[in-house]
Amino acid sequence: MRALPVAVAVLLLLVPIAGTATVSVGTPDATVSSHSAVSSEVLTSSPSGATVGSGAPSPDPGRLGTPVPQQTADENRTFRTMSVSDGGPVRVETASHGANLGPSLDVAVDGTSAAMETETLVQQVDAAETSADRRERILDALDRVERGEERLYDRQQTAIRSHASGDLSNRELLDELVRIAAAAREYERRLDALDTLADETNEFSTPSRFAELSVRLQVYEGPVRDHALAAASASVSDANVQVQSSDDALVLATITDGQYVREVIRLDRWVRDGGSISNDAAINAVTEAYPETVSLRQPDAFGAGSIQRVSVPHEFGLLRTYVSGGTTRVFVEHQRIDLDAFTDIESVTEAGDGFDVTVDRSYAGGPVTVTVRDEESGDPVSGVTVTKRVGDADSQTIGETDDDGVVRTLSPADTYRITVVDEPRVVVVEELEPIATPAPVEAESG
Repeated sequence: MRALPVAVAVLLLLVPIAGTATVSVGTPDATVSSHSAVSSEVLTSSPSGATVGSGAPSPDPGRLGTPVPQQTADENRTFRTMSVSDGGPVRVETASHGANLGPSLDVAVDGTSAAMETETLVQQVDAAETSADRRERILDALDRVERGEERLYDRQQTAIRSHASGDLSNRELLDELVRIAAAAREYERRLDALDTLADETNEFSTPSRFAELSVRLQVYEGPVRDHALAAASASVSDANVQVQSSDDALVLATITDGQYVREVIRLDRWVRDGGSISNDAAINAVTEAYPETVSLRQPDAFGAGSIQRVSVPHEFGLLRTYVSGGTTRVFVEHQRIDLDAFTDIESVTEAGDGFDVTVDRSYAGGPVTVTVRDEESGDPVSGVTVTKRVGDADSQTIGETDDDGVVRTLSPADTYRITVVDEPRVVVVEELEPIATPAPVEAESG
């Protein structure tokens, strides 16, 4: 009998530094240039019963992300992204988070308990005296995982709505999302164990709902949550996470390892009891919604039943989406975009006190780049302190410029100002506004 790993998660310490705001988003035109980068993220394997599809035939069917003709540097490129739905109140806050191991014991206990339950289920199946009894126990365990996934959905929906209404703090929201992700991963491991047991059972085929359930569980994970967990466990340095929430939507964004990382959940687009959706239908939906990204590399679909995961690993990062049957629309989006390739910006430059300061504005939650150069030589200036003030709130230090004269932050939803300080020299760039969010084509109407 194989040993099952224990999932251990830790909580986040979140300190709000920006106030609540109401946001409306639109779709701008964006001019971009060509960059070169390689995504290190790989796609996961397929569970039994899942179907895998590609947007076009390839000489190597086993290869994910088949290259397609590239756009030229003179063509427009934009990385479209979903946001919270229009028409209702939206809470937007940016929070710093770092190591906070004290409360992690509760989460560790949860993970240990779940792993022990998985081990107990495996032992019960192995102890069955007949194949019929063994099959019955496998199906019963599968039912329990399905009910567990339903509870995860309810917990996530409740957490999002509670945060949007102000009843849940940033720390409490991220804490709950980390717990949900840890539980989902343990359920995935349980499914893997049950799948193996099913293969070892006479006259028993793995039910097709195994595959759909496996993909559903992946919805509760994401790259921003992974980074938040790493920061809380001190695996990486402190970082900022921007949270945008409404009744049925959540956006998480951060900057890490030279990439802009973003998660979006739109529960209003997830029809959980919707009809089946094919690989091709899901790929078509993503192609229509993110035409510029799909032009970089062919998407690959993987899923079963009413849900499909469509991934586009491209030279500038990764787009991963989940498409719902019933709506045939993307309801979850994960993005990793190399900062050097991010082009959904509009620049503002201010000169003074021997500095040239350029602020590359982005949409709410997007990456803002501040570049400081010597006014005469044009050389980058390192070690200069840069602060950000949102509305009437107190200024917060972003950090110091690096060897390229650059420091980055996340764009607020309100008017803000950037201040460059190198005593006695000071340059202020005022009345900065976020640009419109480049929405997916199918989402431009809401």
